[in-house]
Amino acid sequence: MARRPDLSGQTALVTGATGGLGKAIARGLHGAGATVNLSGRRAEVLDSLVAELGDRAGSLPADLSKPGEAVALAERAGAVDVLVANAGLGGSGALGDYTLEQADRVLEVNLRSAVHLTHALLPGMLERGRGHLVYISSISGKTPTVGASLYSATKFGLRGFALALHEDLRDTGVGVTAVFPGFIAGEGLWGDTGLKLPAGAGRLRSPDDVAAAVLKGIATGRPEIDVAPLVQRSGGWLTGFAPRLVAASMRRAGGARLSASLADAQREKR
Repeated sequence: MARRPDLSGQTALVTGATGGLGKAIARGLHGAGATVNLSGRRAEVLDSLVAELGDRAGSLPADLSKPGEAVALAERAGAVDVLVANAGLGGSGALGDYTLEQADRVLEVNLRSAVHLTHALLPGMLERGRGHLVYISSISGKTPTVGASLYSATKFGLRGFALALHEDLRDTGVGVTAVFPGFIAGEGLWGDTGLKLPAGAGRLRSPDDVAAAVLKGIATGRPEIDVAPLVQRSGGWLTGFAPRLVAASMRRAGGARLSASLADAQREKR
């Protein structure tokens, strides 16, 4: 059984809480005893989740694609013990298919907002001598994905940011964990497309699996946790010393077609 932290008396902030992953993470943190502040663009969805959770839940609507919004959110959230930077936009498709404005939105939400929230909230954690920073990256943050240079840039960036912070914050009482989901059933950027998983890609993981990984990271202090089938995890392991081999394998497996389909399905959300 996965380890579960006792977060009684602690406050968590979850971004991207209007999506399936964010909702599952919020429920998991709330079940572990935390007071959970939920953030996302759709206030009505946040209000519905707050009503479901009841006590120890609050709504902080924010559009993290807007410059300065992450810092404003941190100010509204106040003292935060657990940050889960989960907000994300799809970045599939050739870079040239994006306008610079669309590209900046992906960078702002997927990477810059996490950095700005951390910058704003970390001093308080250090002063209190406790806290945990969780970043929801992606297996695409470990493995180069054909047709998704923009998305991979943000998710690789989150990984590097989290790993370096983990080293910076040793012995401070503040932990850092990056979580790397693969394809998630019914929810997330993959689930929203309605596409079917390629043959041989393994069993889809669920939003609850991602939430369990977040709780495990907080409980154990592990710097990285994968939530993906073996075939996807192995790509991440191999990329470090054989990136061309992994990229070639993905091309042969139809990675370009899959990325093109994802880009078409996510186009209206850019």
